[in-house]
Amino acid sequence: MVFSLLRPAIHAFDPESAHKLSVAALKLAPLPHARHADDSLAVNLAGLRFPTPVGVAAGYDKDAEVPDALLGLGFGFVEVGSITPRPQAGNPKPRLFRLTKDRAVINRMGFNNSGADVVERRLAKRKNRGGMIGINIGANKDSADRIADYAEMTRRMAPYASYLTANISSPNTPGLRALQDEGALSGLLDAIMEARRSHDVPVMLKVAPDLEPADIDAIARIGIAKGLAALIVSNTTISRPPLLSSDAHEAGGLSGQPLRDLALQRLRDFRTATGGALPLVGVGGISSIEDAWTRICAGASLVQLYSAMVYEGPGLGRSIARGLSRKLRQRGMTSIEEAVGSE
Repeated sequence: MVFSLLRPAIHAFDPESAHKLSVAALKLAPLPHARHADDSLAVNLAGLRFPTPVGVAAGYDKDAEVPDALLGLGFGFVEVGSITPRPQAGNPKPRLFRLTKDRAVINRMGFNNSGADVVERRLAKRKNRGGMIGINIGANKDSADRIADYAEMTRRMAPYASYLTANISSPNTPGLRALQDEGALSGLLDAIMEARRSHDVPVMLKVAPDLEPADIDAIARIGIAKGLAALIVSNTTISRPPLLSSDAHEAGGLSGQPLRDLALQRLRDFRTATGGALPLVGVGGISSIEDAWTRICAGASLVQLYSAMVYEGPGLGRSIARGLSRKLRQRGMTSIEEAVGSE
């Protein structure tokens, strides 16, 4: 209710300024980690115990400035980044656009971040605070060897991460999605797994929704063979569903409600391709309890939010977690893990 009153004032700012304002507000009013008393929502994945399946997707806290405050909002886990070895300004502004009528966002940020040195110092200061913190890693746009960038980021970020996510699916770094090709992906994962040997942190892979069936089968097969902890399905889409508002002409990745059906279908595709042998994280267009429940029943062990908070506010994670708890009671289930893949 409070956010609904504040939203017009927040949306009076351009999207990137509003985003920076929200991060600044969380810095000024840090929240203690939320207590999750409902054990029925706990998810065990890759040797980790997530207190609830509802997390913050990468992209909101790019530089790991407020992960603890986000946990304090009631999220079960937070994924920071994407972070690259060297600082990166990203693409020219404007590069972030609200599609208010569609409850969507288009971004062409371009992996803007402060770089590994800054983020590593920040994470070192919070290392013993606990909480589930994933670190999303990427490669510099002008890198001569992107696989080497991912290996370097793995070595540097592993000591501070509950899990790592290799982001090879952003549409805003030219050529990055080519790493989803079978040969390149195999080499990339080999390099990442070798680089994390001194810190055996789980590794996830974030994939695009804009994949062909053969790509899905190849990624699933390689992911299982290389020992990935999970696939995160999916990143933003370069497609433009019909009936979007006029702002949809902007280049970049589309997220929010128009991505929901495509992301759900890709999750189902990967569930089929993996045969349930590789855990899945559902993201893209999740803005309600029903959206999250549907994604879990389709095979997601965890779900992530970001764009929906632009329209629904920062309390959305806690609200969805409570709603999932009610869903379990209504269906006579004792654990959210019973619901995973139950459709």
